[in-house]
Order: sequence, then structure tokens, then C-alpha cells
Amino acid sequence: MEFKRLDKDRVAALDLEPVVASIVRTQLPTGEIPWSDGDKTDPWDHVEAAMGLAVGGRIVEARRAFAWLASMQLENGSWHASYKEGVPEDRTHDTNMSSYVAVGVYHHFLITADRDFLKTYWPTLRKGLDFALSLQAPGGEIHWATSPDGVVDPMALLTGSSSIYMSLKCGLAIAFELGYAMPHWVEGMQRVREAIRTRPHCFNVTKSRFSMDWFYPMLSGALTGREAQNRLDKYWKKFVVEGQGVRCVSDEPWVTVAETAEFILALSAMGNTDQAHIVFDWIKDSRFDDGSYWCGYTFPNMVIWPEEKLSWTNGVVLMAADALFDLTPAGRLFQHDFWESHEALDLTA
Repeated sequence: MEFKRLDKDRVAALDLEPVVASIVRTQLPTGEIPWSDGDKTDPWDHVEAAMGLAVGGRIVEARRAFAWLASMQLENGSWHASYKEGVPEDRTHDTNMSSYVAVGVYHHFLITADRDFLKTYWPTLRKGLDFALSLQAPGGEIHWATSPDGVVDPMALLTGSSSIYMSLKCGLAIAFELGYAMPHWVEGMQRVREAIRTRPHCFNVTKSRFSMDWFYPMLSGALTGREAQNRLDKYWKKFVVEGQGVRCVSDEPWVTVAETAEFILALSAMGNTDQAHIVFDWIKDSRFDDGSYWCGYTFPNMVIWPEEKLSWTNGVVLMAADALFDLTPAGRLFQHDFWESHEALDLTA
């Protein structure tokens, strides 16, 4: 099909075709995209890999991924936390995993400009977001999951709630495009943002050793402007290994490519483009012989670990490249100024 724009010359210059091909090879005939060959699939990382496919121009494969995901949705709007070849493994119902489909669908729309695609997946993303908001606490944070028996785990995760905030923004953008008013999404989005900004005690503090807890409030746009910059500066030395990338956790000598690529997205989203390019240069050669990206490596001994070729790692590298090199119209998806001027919502209010 025709879609808006893909700068194929830049894709070739950045040697991204092998990255896309790695995801294509991992995808099953059903459309499911496991972490790696023979590994599990979780809904969040499945969407991340599908977005990478779309950045690389593999629209047919990306749509097969969304079709598979929709076919797996449960009646309450959630998904199981993991599958293996379509069979549920972890039957936890995770709010973040159940809402991220909205980000993937809007990302796909920005590339294709296909409103029929939005119409097709509106029921899916609507139920997913409603499930997530059904677990919103009085303080605005969102409980992370329910058990297979439907028992709510009251723990709230800063990374997860930040990601849900981004999902709600995308859901509202889709609703606007289709002409739907979703006031309870607006209220839920505002409440979760306020919790992220002003009530850090609502979230599980033991997760603060993870770099995602540092940069996801900035990546999602829950923190913008001076608040985002202050958070960036405060924990830079805790997580960034100069010349190499971003640690997965602050207390281990392990740089991960996915976290580094997501951090690049956060820097780009904030408008710190020069920094984002510098960090991208640190990881651009962290590849296997087939051109796909490592999951991560230890330092200073530089041991690649683990050795699996992860679909979602390659997906987010493609998204980071898109944000930096303007490969598709979806490269602006996380940009703070894109959302500040978006007709669907006013984030400055």
C-alpha cells in the first residue's frame, strides 16, 4: 500500500534494513512477535516490535502483528502478560501492557494516514485503555495489575504509569481523529500526570534503581520543560556510562541497547537533539554480524549478554533512528512540542 513517506535512502545509509529483517525473521506466521526465536511474547514488546516494522516500511507485517494482538484481547480489555505461540503463560493482567496498543495504533496512523486502520482498532484500544483506568487509584497512580483471579495488586509503578499516560494521549488523539469525546480519559490522564509530577511516594520506590523509572516520566511527556530537565540532570551520572550508553539498573555494570535507545527518544522528545545524537553514536555499532542489535553488554570487560537477538530491542532502535533522522512522520510521536500543540489535548493546562 502507499503510505505517507519513508526516506529509504536514509534507511540504507543508516544500515537499518538488517534491523528490520531481524524482526521479520522473528515474527511467527500468526503475526505474533516473540522476544526471540522460541521465546515468549508479551503485548507491550510485541507492539514495540510492530512499530519498528512500520518504521522500516514493513506495513503488511506490522498489520499482521496488530491483528494477532486484537485476536488475543480478553473480554475485560486486558491481555495476559505473556504468551508462547498464542498460548498464555503468565496470566497476570498488566495495565501497562493492556494500554500500549494505543501508542502502536497511533504511531501506525502517523505513518500511513489510514483512518480505516484507526476505525478497525478503535474497539481494541478503547477496551485496553478502559481496563487500565479501571485500576486507577484515588491518588491518580495506576495499580500495575490484577491476578488471574481478578485480585488487584495495589502496587503502582512509575514506569508503567508514565507509559499509560503516553497511551492515554495517543488514545485521545485517535478519538479526536474519529470524532469521539472521551472525557473520562482526559480526567484519567490529568490525574496520572499529577501523580507522576507531585506524588512520587505513590510509586514503588524499589524500582528507582531501574533507568526506566528515571527517564520514562520525561519520555512520556508527563514531565516537560524545566521539570524534565531537572530530572535529566539529577540522575545522569547514576545511569549514563559516558561513551557507552545507559545502564539497565544503577547498581550493575550492564548497558542495555533498548534502554539506551529509549533514552535517546526521551532526549529527542525534550528537544535535546545534540545529546540524543551523541548517545546514538555510542550504540550504533553494537551489532551482531547480521546487523541486528545486541540486547546489552557488561563493562568494562565488554561481554555481550544475553546473546539472544531481541525483536523489541531492534524495534526501539528503529524508533530512535526515526526520531533523530526523520525517516517517517511517526518520528515526532514522543516530541513534547508535538503534543503541546496537538488539537486533541492541551497539555499546558
